[in-house]
Amino acid sequence: MSPYSKSIIIIGTLDTKGQEFFYLKSQIEKRGFSTITIDIGVLGKPSYKPEISSGEIAEKGGTGLEELREAGDRRKALDVMMKGGRIILGRLFDQGKVAGIISMGGGGGTLAATNIMRSLPIGIPKIMISTIASGDISDYIKTSDIMMMPSIVDISGINQISRMIFSNAAGAICGMASSGNAEEYDRKPLIAVTMFGNTDRAVTNARKILEDNGFEVLVFHATGTGGRTMEKLIESGKISGVLDITTTEWADEVCGGVLSAGPKRLEAAGKAGIPQVVLPGCIDMCNFWARETVPAKYKDRLFFRWGENVTLMRSSVEENIKMGEIFAEKLNKANGPVAVYIPTGGFSEIDMPGKPFWWPEADMAFTDTLKKKLRPDIYFEIIDKDINDHEFIKIITEKLINFLNT
Repeated sequence: MSPYSKSIIIIGTLDTKGQEFFYLKSQIEKRGFSTITIDIGVLGKPSYKPEISSGEIAEKGGTGLEELREAGDRRKALDVMMKGGRIILGRLFDQGKVAGIISMGGGGGTLAATNIMRSLPIGIPKIMISTIASGDISDYIKTSDIMMMPSIVDISGINQISRMIFSNAAGAICGMASSGNAEEYDRKPLIAVTMFGNTDRAVTNARKILEDNGFEVLVFHATGTGGRTMEKLIESGKISGVLDITTTEWADEVCGGVLSAGPKRLEAAGKAGIPQVVLPGCIDMCNFWARETVPAKYKDRLFFRWGENVTLMRSSVEENIKMGEIFAEKLNKANGPVAVYIPTGGFSEIDMPGKPFWWPEADMAFTDTLKKKLRPDIYFEIIDKDINDHEFIKIITEKLINFLNT
Protein backbone atom coordinates (compact mmCIF):
# COMPACT_ATOMS: atom_id res chain seq x y z
CA MET A 1 0.00 0.00 0.00
CA SER A 2 1.27 3.47 -0.86
CA PRO A 3 2.42 5.55 2.12
CA TYR A 4 0.91 8.60 0.43
CA SER A 5 -2.78 9.48 0.59
CA LYS A 6 -2.83 11.06 -2.87
CA SER A 7 -1.84 9.75 -6.29
CA ILE A 8 0.26 10.94 -9.19
CA ILE A 9 -2.01 11.51 -12.18
CA ILE A 10 -0.68 10.26 -15.53
CA ILE A 11 -2.24 11.68 -18.69
CA GLY A 12 -1.45 9.59 -21.73
CA THR A 13 -2.37 8.36 -25.17
CA LEU A 14 -2.28 4.67 -24.29
CA ASP A 15 -3.23 3.57 -27.81
CA THR A 16 0.00 4.87 -29.34
CA LYS A 17 2.42 5.27 -26.41
CA GLY A 18 1.22 2.66 -23.94
CA GLN A 19 4.61 1.01 -23.50
CA GLU A 20 6.23 4.31 -22.63
CA PHE A 21 3.51 5.34 -20.19
CA PHE A 22 3.56 1.92 -18.51
CA TYR A 23 7.29 2.33 -17.88
CA LEU A 24 6.73 5.80 -16.45
CA LYS A 25 3.94 4.43 -14.25
CA SER A 26 6.19 1.65 -12.92
CA GLN A 27 8.95 4.14 -12.12
CA ILE A 28 6.54 6.29 -10.12
CA GLU A 29 5.02 3.36 -8.24
CA LYS A 30 8.39 1.93 -7.25
CA ARG A 31 9.06 5.24 -5.50
CA GLY A 32 6.04 4.73 -3.26
CA PHE A 33 3.27 6.64 -5.02
CA SER A 34 0.08 5.17 -6.40
CA THR A 35 -0.95 6.32 -9.87
CA ILE A 36 -4.17 7.15 -11.67
CA THR A 37 -3.90 6.98 -15.44
CA ILE A 38 -6.20 9.07 -17.60
CA ASP A 39 -6.28 7.75 -21.16
CA ILE A 40 -6.82 10.44 -23.80
CA GLY A 41 -6.03 8.25 -26.77
CA VAL A 42 -8.68 8.17 -29.49
CA LEU A 43 -7.36 5.95 -32.28
CA GLY A 44 -7.30 2.48 -30.76
CA LYS A 45 -7.34 0.27 -27.69
CA PRO A 46 -5.03 1.03 -24.74
CA SER A 47 -2.06 -1.27 -24.21
CA TYR A 48 -2.83 -1.41 -20.48
CA LYS A 49 -6.02 -0.75 -18.56
CA PRO A 50 -6.23 2.81 -17.21
CA GLU A 51 -8.20 3.89 -14.16
CA ILE A 52 -10.08 6.36 -16.37
CA SER A 53 -10.78 5.29 -19.94
CA SER A 54 -10.73 7.38 -23.08
CA GLY A 55 -14.42 6.55 -23.52
CA GLU A 56 -15.25 8.20 -20.20
CA ILE A 57 -13.13 11.23 -21.12
CA ALA A 58 -14.84 11.57 -24.49
CA GLU A 59 -18.31 11.35 -22.92
CA LYS A 60 -17.42 14.07 -20.42
CA GLY A 61 -16.15 16.12 -23.34
CA GLY A 62 -19.53 15.91 -25.02
CA THR A 63 -18.96 13.37 -27.82
CA GLY A 64 -18.85 9.58 -27.83
CA LEU A 65 -15.52 7.92 -28.55
CA GLU A 66 -16.81 5.97 -31.54
CA GLU A 67 -18.25 9.13 -33.02
CA LEU A 68 -14.87 10.80 -32.71
CA ARG A 69 -13.17 7.88 -34.41
CA GLU A 70 -15.64 7.85 -37.28
CA ALA A 71 -15.39 11.61 -37.80
CA GLY A 72 -11.62 11.47 -38.21
CA ASP A 73 -11.36 15.12 -37.20
CA ARG A 74 -8.14 15.45 -35.17
CA ARG A 75 -8.85 19.01 -34.05
CA LYS A 76 -12.31 18.13 -32.77
CA ALA A 77 -10.97 15.02 -31.03
CA LEU A 78 -8.35 17.12 -29.25
CA ASP A 79 -10.94 19.66 -28.13
CA VAL A 80 -13.29 16.97 -26.81
CA MET A 81 -10.57 15.07 -24.95
CA MET A 82 -9.14 18.26 -23.45
CA LYS A 83 -12.57 19.32 -22.22
CA GLY A 84 -13.31 15.89 -20.79
CA GLY A 85 -9.84 15.67 -19.25
CA ARG A 86 -10.27 18.99 -17.46
CA ILE A 87 -13.62 17.87 -16.04
CA ILE A 88 -12.26 14.54 -14.79
CA LEU A 89 -9.09 16.09 -13.39
CA GLY A 90 -11.16 18.72 -11.60
CA ARG A 91 -13.26 15.98 -10.03
CA LEU A 92 -10.16 14.12 -8.84
CA PHE A 93 -8.73 17.32 -7.39
CA ASP A 94 -11.97 18.13 -5.56
CA GLN A 95 -11.88 14.61 -4.11
CA GLY A 96 -8.38 15.27 -2.72
CA LYS A 97 -6.71 12.61 -4.86
CA VAL A 98 -4.12 14.68 -6.76
CA ALA A 99 -0.53 14.78 -5.50
CA GLY A 100 0.88 15.80 -8.87
CA ILE A 101 0.44 15.27 -12.58
CA ILE A 102 2.74 14.13 -15.38
CA SER A 103 2.53 13.43 -19.08
CA MET A 104 4.65 13.07 -22.19
CA GLY A 105 4.13 13.56 -25.87
CA GLY A 106 4.92 15.30 -29.13
CA GLY A 107 3.15 18.37 -30.46
CA GLY A 108 -0.44 17.11 -30.14
CA GLY A 109 0.17 15.27 -26.88
CA THR A 110 1.85 18.32 -25.37
CA LEU A 111 -1.00 20.56 -26.47
CA ALA A 112 -3.65 18.28 -24.94
CA ALA A 113 -1.84 17.41 -21.71
CA THR A 114 -0.74 20.94 -20.84
CA ASN A 115 -4.24 22.23 -21.57
CA ILE A 116 -5.61 19.77 -19.02
CA MET A 117 -2.80 20.42 -16.52
CA ARG A 118 -3.44 24.16 -16.55
CA SER A 119 -6.82 23.57 -14.93
CA LEU A 120 -5.05 22.67 -11.67
CA PRO A 121 -4.10 25.42 -9.19
CA ILE A 122 -0.60 26.81 -9.02
CA GLY A 123 1.46 24.77 -6.57
CA ILE A 124 0.29 21.32 -7.65
CA PRO A 125 3.37 19.67 -9.23
CA LYS A 126 3.09 19.41 -13.02
CA ILE A 127 5.67 17.91 -15.40
CA MET A 128 5.41 17.62 -19.17
CA ILE A 129 8.04 15.50 -20.97
CA SER A 130 7.94 16.83 -24.51
CA THR A 131 9.70 16.67 -27.83
CA ILE A 132 9.13 20.42 -28.21
CA ALA A 133 10.30 21.50 -24.75
CA SER A 134 13.40 23.26 -26.09
CA GLY A 135 11.41 25.65 -28.31
CA ASP A 136 8.98 28.48 -27.58
CA ILE A 137 6.67 26.87 -25.02
CA SER A 138 4.84 29.98 -23.81
CA ASP A 139 1.55 28.93 -25.44
CA TYR A 140 1.67 25.61 -23.61
CA ILE A 141 2.55 26.96 -20.17
CA LYS A 142 0.67 30.28 -20.34
CA THR A 143 0.20 31.43 -16.70
CA SER A 144 0.64 28.02 -15.08
CA ASP A 145 3.63 26.46 -13.28
CA ILE A 146 4.11 23.49 -15.61
CA MET A 147 7.70 22.24 -15.77
CA MET A 148 8.67 21.28 -19.32
CA MET A 149 11.26 18.54 -19.66
CA PRO A 150 12.92 17.85 -23.04
CA SER A 151 12.49 14.23 -24.10
CA ILE A 152 15.83 14.36 -26.04
CA VAL A 153 14.66 11.52 -28.29
CA ASP A 154 11.19 10.95 -29.65
CA ILE A 155 8.79 9.27 -27.28
CA SER A 156 8.82 6.03 -29.17
CA GLY A 157 9.94 2.92 -27.33
CA ILE A 158 12.11 2.34 -24.28
CA ASN A 159 15.83 2.74 -24.93
CA GLN A 160 18.94 3.83 -23.07
CA ILE A 161 18.11 7.51 -23.43
CA SER A 162 14.34 7.45 -22.90
CA ARG A 163 14.77 5.15 -19.91
CA MET A 164 16.95 7.77 -18.22
CA ILE A 165 14.62 10.64 -19.09
CA PHE A 166 11.46 8.85 -17.94
CA SER A 167 13.12 7.65 -14.74
CA ASN A 168 14.38 11.16 -13.95
CA ALA A 169 10.94 12.59 -14.61
CA ALA A 170 9.35 10.02 -12.30
CA GLY A 171 11.84 10.92 -9.59
CA ALA A 172 11.15 14.61 -10.11
CA ILE A 173 7.37 14.38 -9.86
CA CYS A 174 7.59 12.10 -6.81
CA GLY A 175 10.10 14.39 -5.13
CA MET A 176 7.94 17.43 -5.79
CA ALA A 177 4.80 15.68 -4.57
CA SER A 178 6.45 14.49 -1.35
CA SER A 179 8.17 17.79 -0.50
CA GLY A 180 5.34 19.08 1.67
CA ASN A 181 2.56 21.56 1.16
CA ALA A 182 3.41 25.25 1.19
CA GLU A 183 -0.07 25.88 2.58
CA GLU A 184 1.17 24.49 5.90
CA TYR A 185 3.25 27.61 6.54
CA ASP A 186 1.95 30.75 8.20
CA ARG A 187 -0.25 32.59 5.76
CA LYS A 188 -0.10 36.36 5.64
CA PRO A 189 -2.45 38.36 3.42
CA LEU A 190 -1.05 38.42 -0.11
CA ILE A 191 -0.59 41.71 -1.94
CA ALA A 192 0.08 41.76 -5.69
CA VAL A 193 2.44 44.49 -6.90
CA THR A 194 3.44 45.15 -10.51
CA MET A 195 6.96 46.17 -11.47
CA PHE A 196 9.16 47.13 -14.41
CA GLY A 197 12.78 48.16 -14.53
CA ASN A 198 11.63 51.77 -14.66
CA THR A 199 9.58 51.40 -11.45
CA ASP A 200 12.04 49.26 -9.54
CA ARG A 201 12.71 51.87 -6.84
CA ALA A 202 9.01 52.45 -6.31
CA VAL A 203 8.25 48.76 -5.88
CA THR A 204 11.21 48.17 -3.57
CA ASN A 205 10.01 50.89 -1.21
CA ALA A 206 6.36 49.79 -1.40
CA ARG A 207 7.26 46.18 -0.68
CA LYS A 208 9.17 47.14 2.46
CA ILE A 209 6.25 49.21 3.76
CA LEU A 210 3.79 46.41 3.10
CA GLU A 211 6.00 43.76 4.69
CA ASP A 212 6.57 45.96 7.75
CA ASN A 213 2.78 46.07 8.09
CA GLY A 214 2.36 42.30 8.11
CA PHE A 215 1.62 41.61 4.45
CA GLU A 216 3.31 39.20 2.08
CA VAL A 217 4.13 40.71 -1.31
CA LEU A 218 4.04 39.02 -4.69
CA VAL A 219 5.84 41.11 -7.32
CA PHE A 220 4.80 40.54 -10.94
CA HIS A 221 7.04 41.75 -13.74
CA ALA A 222 4.81 43.61 -16.20
CA THR A 223 5.90 41.70 -19.28
CA GLY A 224 2.54 40.44 -20.46
CA THR A 225 2.86 37.05 -18.82
CA GLY A 226 3.30 38.77 -15.46
CA GLY A 227 0.09 40.72 -15.79
CA ARG A 228 -1.89 37.70 -16.97
CA THR A 229 -0.50 35.56 -14.14
CA MET A 230 -1.46 38.18 -11.58
CA GLU A 231 -4.97 38.44 -12.95
CA LYS A 232 -5.34 34.65 -12.81
CA LEU A 233 -4.17 34.51 -9.19
CA ILE A 234 -6.63 37.26 -8.29
CA GLU A 235 -9.40 35.24 -9.91
CA SER A 236 -8.39 32.21 -7.84
CA GLY A 237 -9.09 34.15 -4.64
CA LYS A 238 -5.52 34.08 -3.34
CA ILE A 239 -4.88 37.85 -3.42
CA SER A 240 -6.09 40.30 -0.75
CA GLY A 241 -5.17 43.55 -2.49
CA VAL A 242 -3.40 45.01 -5.51
CA LEU A 243 -0.84 47.80 -5.71
CA ASP A 244 -0.85 48.20 -9.48
CA ILE A 245 2.12 50.52 -9.80
CA THR A 246 3.11 49.39 -13.30
CA THR A 247 0.30 49.27 -15.85
CA THR A 248 2.63 49.52 -18.85
CA GLU A 249 1.16 46.40 -20.47
CA TRP A 250 -1.73 48.57 -21.63
CA ALA A 251 0.67 50.69 -23.69
CA ASP A 252 1.73 47.53 -25.49
CA GLU A 253 -1.87 46.44 -25.99
CA VAL A 254 -2.80 49.84 -27.47
CA CYS A 255 0.32 50.24 -29.61
CA GLY A 256 0.88 46.64 -30.66
CA GLY A 257 3.99 46.07 -28.56
CA VAL A 258 5.46 42.74 -27.53
CA LEU A 259 4.55 42.80 -23.82
CA SER A 260 0.78 43.10 -23.86
CA ALA A 261 -1.18 41.28 -21.16
CA GLY A 262 -4.29 41.28 -23.32
CA PRO A 263 -7.57 43.21 -23.21
CA LYS A 264 -8.69 41.85 -19.83
CA ARG A 265 -5.89 43.47 -17.84
CA LEU A 266 -7.25 45.59 -14.95
CA GLU A 267 -10.42 43.52 -14.65
CA ALA A 268 -9.79 40.77 -12.08
CA ALA A 269 -9.40 42.90 -8.94
CA GLY A 270 -12.58 44.80 -9.72
CA LYS A 271 -14.56 41.61 -10.30
CA ALA A 272 -13.20 40.07 -7.11
CA GLY A 273 -14.06 43.19 -5.13
CA ILE A 274 -10.63 43.44 -3.53
CA PRO A 275 -8.91 46.80 -2.85
CA GLN A 276 -6.73 48.16 -5.61
CA VAL A 277 -4.54 51.23 -5.96
CA VAL A 278 -3.75 51.98 -9.59
CA LEU A 279 -0.98 54.12 -11.12
CA PRO A 280 0.01 54.88 -14.74
CA GLY A 281 3.43 53.31 -14.25
CA CYS A 282 5.44 53.15 -17.48
CA ILE A 283 2.47 53.75 -19.76
CA ASP A 284 4.79 56.29 -21.40
CA MET A 285 6.51 53.41 -23.16
CA CYS A 286 5.65 50.60 -25.55
CA ASN A 287 8.06 47.68 -25.88
CA PHE A 288 9.55 46.17 -29.00
CA TRP A 289 12.56 43.93 -29.49
CA ALA A 290 15.52 45.12 -31.59
CA ARG A 291 15.03 48.38 -33.48
CA GLU A 292 14.52 46.63 -36.81
CA THR A 293 11.48 44.79 -35.42
CA VAL A 294 9.52 48.02 -34.85
CA PRO A 295 6.63 48.34 -37.35
CA ALA A 296 7.36 50.70 -40.21
CA LYS A 297 4.36 52.89 -39.36
CA TYR A 298 6.24 54.03 -36.24
CA LYS A 299 9.42 55.08 -38.05
CA ASP A 300 9.07 58.77 -37.04
CA ARG A 301 8.37 58.16 -33.35
CA LEU A 302 10.61 58.79 -30.34
CA PHE A 303 12.60 55.71 -29.26
CA PHE A 304 14.92 54.76 -26.44
CA ARG A 305 17.23 51.77 -26.53
CA TRP A 306 16.81 50.02 -23.18
CA GLY A 307 19.09 47.11 -24.06
CA GLU A 308 20.63 45.37 -27.03
CA ASN A 309 17.33 43.71 -27.97
CA VAL A 310 14.81 46.01 -26.27
CA THR A 311 13.48 49.16 -27.92
CA LEU A 312 11.10 51.48 -26.08
CA MET A 313 8.74 53.74 -28.01
CA ARG A 314 7.23 56.84 -26.36
CA SER A 315 3.43 56.69 -26.23
CA SER A 316 1.71 59.61 -27.96
CA VAL A 317 -0.99 62.05 -26.84
CA GLU A 318 -3.61 60.09 -28.79
CA GLU A 319 -2.51 56.78 -27.31
CA ASN A 320 -2.59 58.23 -23.80
CA ILE A 321 -6.12 59.51 -24.37
CA LYS A 322 -7.14 56.01 -25.42
CA MET A 323 -5.50 54.50 -22.34
CA GLY A 324 -7.31 57.00 -20.13
CA GLU A 325 -10.60 55.84 -21.62
CA ILE A 326 -9.69 52.18 -21.13
CA PHE A 327 -8.56 52.63 -17.53
CA ALA A 328 -11.82 54.42 -16.73
CA GLU A 329 -13.89 51.73 -18.40
CA LYS A 330 -12.14 48.95 -16.46
CA LEU A 331 -12.04 50.66 -13.07
CA ASN A 332 -15.64 51.91 -13.27
CA LYS A 333 -16.78 48.29 -13.16
CA ALA A 334 -14.96 47.54 -9.89
CA ASN A 335 -16.97 46.08 -7.04
CA GLY A 336 -14.38 46.94 -4.41
CA PRO A 337 -12.43 50.00 -3.27
CA VAL A 338 -10.31 51.75 -5.90
CA ALA A 339 -7.85 54.62 -5.69
CA VAL A 340 -6.03 56.20 -8.62
CA TYR A 341 -2.90 58.31 -8.17
CA ILE A 342 -1.21 60.41 -10.84
CA PRO A 343 2.47 61.40 -10.37
CA THR A 344 2.82 64.55 -12.47
CA GLY A 345 6.59 64.46 -12.06
CA GLY A 346 6.78 61.49 -14.41
CA PHE A 347 5.35 58.01 -15.05
CA SER A 348 8.76 56.27 -15.22
CA GLU A 349 12.49 56.75 -14.69
CA ILE A 350 12.85 58.13 -18.22
CA ASP A 351 9.67 60.21 -18.15
CA MET A 352 11.02 62.97 -15.91
CA PRO A 353 12.31 66.51 -16.59
CA GLY A 354 15.50 66.24 -18.60
CA LYS A 355 14.95 62.54 -19.42
CA PRO A 356 14.32 61.09 -22.93
CA PHE A 357 10.58 60.41 -22.58
CA TRP A 358 9.59 63.56 -20.66
CA TRP A 359 6.43 64.73 -22.43
CA PRO A 360 4.05 66.28 -19.90
CA GLU A 361 1.38 67.00 -22.54
CA ALA A 362 1.07 63.27 -23.30
CA ASP A 363 0.91 62.40 -19.60
CA MET A 364 -1.71 65.08 -19.03
CA ALA A 365 -3.78 63.72 -21.91
CA PHE A 366 -4.07 60.45 -19.99
CA THR A 367 -4.74 62.21 -16.70
CA ASP A 368 -7.45 64.54 -18.01
CA THR A 369 -9.23 61.77 -19.90
CA LEU A 370 -9.22 59.40 -16.95
CA LYS A 371 -10.38 62.04 -14.49
CA LYS A 372 -13.23 63.08 -16.80
CA LYS A 373 -14.51 59.55 -17.37
CA LEU A 374 -13.80 57.94 -14.00
CA ARG A 375 -16.71 57.15 -11.70
CA PRO A 376 -17.09 60.10 -9.28
CA ASP A 377 -16.92 57.92 -6.16
CA ILE A 378 -13.52 56.46 -7.11
CA TYR A 379 -10.71 58.16 -5.22
CA PHE A 380 -8.52 60.18 -7.59
CA GLU A 381 -5.49 62.27 -6.59
CA ILE A 382 -2.81 64.11 -8.52
CA ILE A 383 0.51 64.53 -6.71
CA ASP A 384 3.42 66.61 -7.95
CA LYS A 385 6.04 63.89 -7.54
CA ASP A 386 7.57 61.32 -9.88
CA ILE A 387 6.45 57.72 -9.65
CA ASN A 388 9.60 56.53 -7.88
CA ASP A 389 9.58 59.28 -5.26
CA HIS A 390 9.74 57.77 -1.77
CA GLU A 391 7.11 60.06 -0.25
CA PHE A 392 4.75 59.43 -3.15
CA ILE A 393 5.10 55.66 -2.74
CA LYS A 394 4.50 55.97 0.99
CA ILE A 395 1.23 57.81 0.32
CA ILE A 396 -0.11 55.31 -2.20
CA THR A 397 0.96 52.25 -0.18
CA GLU A 398 -0.66 53.57 2.98
CA LYS A 399 -3.85 54.14 1.00
CA LEU A 400 -3.95 50.45 0.12
CA ILE A 401 -3.24 49.47 3.72
CA ASN A 402 -6.12 51.67 4.87
CA PHE A 403 -8.40 49.99 2.36
CA LEU A 404 -7.35 46.58 3.65
CA ASN A 405 -7.80 47.51 7.29
CA THR A 406 -11.21 49.08 6.85
